[in-house]
This record gives sequence, structure tokens and C-alpha cells, in this order.
Amino acid sequence: MQGNVYLAPMAGVTDAAFRHIAIEQGADFTYTEMVSAKGLKYGSAKTASLLAFADNEKEIGVQLFASDADALTSSINTLLDNYAGRIALFDINMGCPAPKITSNGEGSALMKNPELASRLIKAAVKVSSKPITVKFRKGWDEASINAVDFARMAEESGAAAVAVHGRTRQQFYSGKADLDIITKVKQSVSIPVIGNGDITCAQHAVNMMNLTGCDAVMVARGALGNPFIFREIKHLLRNGTELEPAAPQEKMTALFKQAELAVKAKGEPNAIRQIRKHAAWYFKGMQGAAKLREAAVRLNTLYDLRALIHNVENID
Repeated sequence: MQGNVYLAPMAGVTDAAFRHIAIEQGADFTYTEMVSAKGLKYGSAKTASLLAFADNEKEIGVQLFASDADALTSSINTLLDNYAGRIALFDINMGCPAPKITSNGEGSALMKNPELASRLIKAAVKVSSKPITVKFRKGWDEASINAVDFARMAEESGAAAVAVHGRTRQQFYSGKADLDIITKVKQSVSIPVIGNGDITCAQHAVNMMNLTGCDAVMVARGALGNPFIFREIKHLLRNGTELEPAAPQEKMTALFKQAELAVKAKGEPNAIRQIRKHAAWYFKGMQGAAKLREAAVRLNTLYDLRALIHNVENID
């Protein structure tokens, strides 16, 4: 891992096409979408498709979710056999709040079971020639905030780094991320700590670094429709001044390139269905955004997208 400004793994969002654009705009490191270890173990084609690499992605972090050590180690072995030269690390997701994940004892449910979490980390470390990292939350709920102990457990179990989202599972994405808990985690372990939560502009990233002492930041929802946030963060870190936001034309150029890359990788029908939500994110804050978002949900082809973008360029 190089640099200190990362794109967070986001299920259904951070595919190879989006990661390509994020890297162009300055993301230092990227991760796959969240991948099921069990799905890989049993040869799911849909799961395997999540492992496509972007053309400009030299190395990547593969994020896996699991509650079964055998499935986790089996998937790591398979991935190392096939992609060892492209994988920088394996990240175990212990923070996803989605009910379909936690109901299986995976994701943030593991924060309620640190003994199992430790076994998973130790098993992964034992079979992997690549570093193992862990992403988790502040705790399950306000009555069970255990991020500091969980981080210590992860380090003792062999994790090379941890990423901390400053919300509990019960908060999902509501309220504000707690920077104090990231600070406490940083002070409690000797391995690198990556801060995550509420980074929606460059100043938020710099504030998180300054206030918590974290080694890097991981941008999630703040990058949706705004991959330019990475260059803005890095410019502020290096120069102490803020860049002007991307102009509408540049945003539309990036959107169309992302769509083209997605179509090339997935075929037009699948790609355009997924690009609809990205288009809506790109349109946020633009003149006529509400009508543009309405049009985005009806996109079926690249031609449709080009026509919609042409209208935007004429407006702006």
C-alpha cells in the first residue's frame, strides 16, 4: 500500500470501472467490492466476477467476508494461486452492517464474537503470503463499544493494519462518525490505522488525520459521483490550499468514461443498469439535478447516456 488516501471497498459500487476513474483522480490504493469467501470456495461465477482488475490498477486489496475459517483460507489460497502478482493484501470485513451479512455472523456481527474474529485472522495469516488487514466499526451498538479491544485483538492475531469506521453497527450510516474512537484505536496499537467515516470533502480528510493521528484515510460515500475528491485531498495535504471543484463538463467526461469501461467489462445491459445510480450521484448539485436523476433511472444504452450528457453540456 502506497500513499495515504484510499478508496473504500463498497459492495455494488467499487467495480473496476469506478476504481479506474478513482485512480486517475489520485486514489493511492483501492479494494475490490466485498467478496464472499464462501462464494469463492464454491465457485460462484458472480462472486468471481467481482475480482476483475482495472487496467490502471497495479495492485489491489481484496476484501473478503466470512464467518468460517475453512472458507476464508480456501478462498485466499485460490486467489493466491490465480492472482498473486496483483494482490497487495487481503482485508477481512468485520464492519458491514447489512442484515443479510450480519444475520450469518459475518461483517460487523463479528464484533460481538471477538474470539471467532481472532480465529479468522489467525487462520488467514497462517495461509497467506500477503498481509492481512481488518476493517471494523466502533462497536455493535452504544452499549458495546469495543473498537479499542478489537483492534488490539486484531494486532495480536497477526493483522498488519486496521481500518476503523467511527460508527456502531446500529447507526448504519446515520449520525456522525466518532473521531475520538479512531484516536483511541491509533493510540492503542502499533500497526497502521486507517480512518473511515464522513469524509465528504478534502477538509474532512485532513481534519481526520490531524485530529486522530491515523496513518491514512479511506473515502467511501464521499467518492460517489465525486472521484475528484482524491485529488482534492492530496492537493490540500501537499499545498495547504483547496482545489476548485470539478466543472460539470469534467464530471460528465468521467461519467461517460466510467460507463464505457463498465460496458467493456460487463456488457451493455448489465453495465448500464449499474451506471444509472452512478449517473445520479454525478448529477448531484448540478443545475436541473432532479430532472437529470429522473432521466438516469431510464438509461438503457451508452447512446442514451451520451444524449443525456449532451443536454447537460448544453445547459452548463
